Amino acid sequence: MISVFVYGTLLVGESNHDVVAPHLLEVEAGAVLGELYDCGSYPAVVIGGGSHVVRGEWLTVTEEGLSAMDVLEEYYGPGADNDYERVWVHDVFTKREGWIYVWLEPRGNDRIKEGSWRAYNKKES
Repeated sequence: MISVFVYGTLLVGESNHDVVAPHLLEVEAGAVLGELYDCGSYPAVVIGGGSHVVRGEWLTVTEEGLSAMDVLEEYYGPGADNDYERVWVHDVFTKREGWIYVWLEPRGNDRIKEGSWRAYNKKES
């Protein structure tokens, strides 16, 4: 079983959740430290240096689920020309830890001050 923290379109009920749903074993609310950015139809997180709480979900998935998320996030492996990097992260409030897909820098996008993709989308609607 593999733990992955998700914060955007892979969340339960969001537009890309169907990518991981067939491989999903468990869902638990969670939070990590970082900066959440608006990339249009999806968000990105930059960790390190920021002390803002980003809210999302911990998904427990199979190997196939992780592979499906790698394809969606355009993660090809360490050192490859990836859109997102996959790094290890710890939850802010619990002992939970696992993978997260991140950008290494903001790339000029606006920060989502709410720290929640869902709250931000409701506000923008």
